[in-house]
Amino acid sequence: MGLIFGEYFRKRRLKIGMTLRQFCLENGLDAGNISKIERGILPPPQSREKLEKYAQFLGIEEGSDEWLDFFDIARTDLGRIPEEILADKDIVAHLPLVFRTLKGQKLTGEQLEKLARELKRLNDGE
Repeated sequence: MGLIFGEYFRKRRLKIGMTLRQFCLENGLDAGNISKIERGILPPPQSREKLEKYAQFLGIEEGSDEWLDFFDIARTDLGRIPEEILADKDIVAHLPLVFRTLKGQKLTGEQLEKLARELKRLNDGE
């Protein structure tokens, strides 16, 4: 269910040097629910507000790469594509190629070139 997010959450908690009980007591959280999240039994929260709270509790700096990773991992673990990607119609148009590639299906040379151009455009911030 939410194993990747749960593992990430647990590693972040351990990185700040807190036991599950300490973390939950300090932040007013239910240890049973956090334990279930960390073990992948419960999915990541869906609300941005809840994710922001958890990120802050875990000492993740807002706007940092880790902050972005935290939200992306939560969304992908829920089976959702991050909103920033869905907002770009050019990226969405290329998602089938990406999915095919991830599944190990071969792309034509033209498809690979098109995907590489799009990725370069995105990386250059165009």
